[in-house]
Amino acid sequence: MTAERQLSHGIDLETLDGFAAHAAENPQAVRLGLGASATYEGTAAHSLAKVDSYELGDETIARETREYTIPYGAWKEVLDAGGWVGGIDRLEPVEAALSALAACINVGISINAAANGVDIDHLQTRVRTDFDPAVLFGLEELKEADSVFENLTAEIEIDGDNLDQDLIDEWARRAPVYTFVSLAQDVDMSVNTPAEMVSDD
Repeated sequence: MTAERQLSHGIDLETLDGFAAHAAENPQAVRLGLGASATYEGTAAHSLAKVDSYELGDETIARETREYTIPYGAWKEVLDAGGWVGGIDRLEPVEAALSALAACINVGISINAAANGVDIDHLQTRVRTDFDPAVLFGLEELKEADSVFENLTAEIEIDGDNLDQDLIDEWARRAPVYTFVSLAQDVDMSVNTPAEMVSDD
């Protein structure tokens, strides 16, 4: 007779423990190589973003069910005010980043809740910020980029038994996207242009 699996938050806890032990012993084997691309669609602020393959350890994993496309744009009222012709609503990249932060905070909390035997009846995270587009539109110098966002907040609404607020806060801060947006990241920027556009001067 097969032993009944112990599930928490949709996770087989025995498998999770085994994965955590494997990761502790073989950190390189569980490193992820992630990426995305965005192709300009000919209208300012419009791009079609694509996410597909990724690397897990030394293996590249690619399959059709991981091929996602996201049409990015902006807000119709802002586009209309700025002179866009036929502006339509699309998901704005900043909003996508905020939604990713909210979802990833839930990831950090729920995975650690499962690992620590904490039951959650309800979990919702709301993220918001005030955004000043002056740098984007060239109205401020690039050195003012630190002032683009103000009042970034994350409000976590959570119900369950024996919840520890300090522990929930810690689990939320373990979320990878939280690290991505809250800590300084060095971006190695390279710009590639066709050879015929490169001046010989």
